[in-house]
Amino acid sequence: MLRSMFTAISALNANQAFLDVVADNLANANTPGFKASKVLFQDQFSQLLSPGSAPTNELGGINPTQIGLGIKIGYITPIFSQGMLQATGRNSDLALQGDGFFIYRKGGELFYSREASLHIDAQGYLVNSSTGHRIQGWQNPIGSQGPINTNNPIGDLSVPLDLTLAKATSSMIIGGNLSSDLSIGQSYPVTLGVYDSLGQSHSLTVTFTRTGDNTWSWQVSSPATAQGNGTITFDTNGNVTNAQVLNNIRIPGTNGAADVVITNLDMTQVTMLATESSIAVTSQDGLAAGNVTDVSIEPNSGRIHVLFSNGLKQLIGQLAIAKFTNPSGLIRDGQNLYRAGLNSGEPNIGTAGSGGRGVIASGYLEASNVDMATEFTNLIIAQRGFQASSRLISASDEILAELVNLKR
Repeated sequence: MLRSMFTAISALNANQAFLDVVADNLANANTPGFKASKVLFQDQFSQLLSPGSAPTNELGGINPTQIGLGIKIGYITPIFSQGMLQATGRNSDLALQGDGFFIYRKGGELFYSREASLHIDAQGYLVNSSTGHRIQGWQNPIGSQGPINTNNPIGDLSVPLDLTLAKATSSMIIGGNLSSDLSIGQSYPVTLGVYDSLGQSHSLTVTFTRTGDNTWSWQVSSPATAQGNGTITFDTNGNVTNAQVLNNIRIPGTNGAADVVITNLDMTQVTMLATESSIAVTSQDGLAAGNVTDVSIEPNSGRIHVLFSNGLKQLIGQLAIAKFTNPSGLIRDGQNLYRAGLNSGEPNIGTAGSGGRGVIASGYLEASNVDMATEFTNLIIAQRGFQASSRLISASDEILAELVNLKR
């Protein structure tokens, strides 16, 4: 049998594999986070007809004589170049700019991906929108405002959908006017609203009493258990020159709430003019209880906050990012996932923005890095290679036919 026949078959197989890779690249040109693959060919074993000879004093050396026995696929490897970022308008769509990978749990095993289109499932877990796999990171205990301990093991990230959060009043700004028409000894009571640590609203009555031409005192008069008093001094233009808190406003907590203690009371916006008295709270930092309305993921760091209807936000966790020494050694597992391979190295898990893992872009997905021009060029090359190999088989067949016909 002619060697050329088997050589042509090896070329057909190699170019068919080349076509398969090109087809896969083109098919995934619009797949988020997809990485194109490239093919490297190698020649196969060559039959040695003559080893050649070394030069002598009388004769020159002779090169070896070899006939190649075809072609094979050397390797097929993904190209981990950065894909273009495409804006999606969803804050829970995430892309990485750098060498890192998002981490998912699938059936007790960790998988890695360049794509993170997330949503919150019915159980409150952050999951991939298309596969349902839970993304991995570090959960922050509810109520903790400190830094997240990224030395802990990673795990599923959950959002406390039934959580409510409130904030007690500790700072207050009071504005308005105390009428200069009031005589010394006359008073003006005003009711102000504050919140305790459980978000319950409390009414607080403060009575302002004129004690001199330009001086007033104030005293918390209701509820009876509340405390707080101070003085205000005005200049001849009716502006505050000194507002002194003698005792902080304190309201005992009820129904399990902590005491309300106002440690920062600002009365510099109060005036003393010849108009009616009118005092009100212009701003305060207390908030009624609020429910979870949304989740936000910080760009760059991947820290996760839940947002509440009262404007508060709570840090609940941080995404974990993996980096591999040799990402080309990862094994594709479908669904935009990779698993660690024998030659990928172990995942180096940490936070975004550190260790070369890249930063997170919120509201974007990474597009496929397939270059259409390159792939269509490769398609032509593979097609022509396949055609040439087919012609070689036809030529070898004609030669065999001639040999068979020699005996006629």
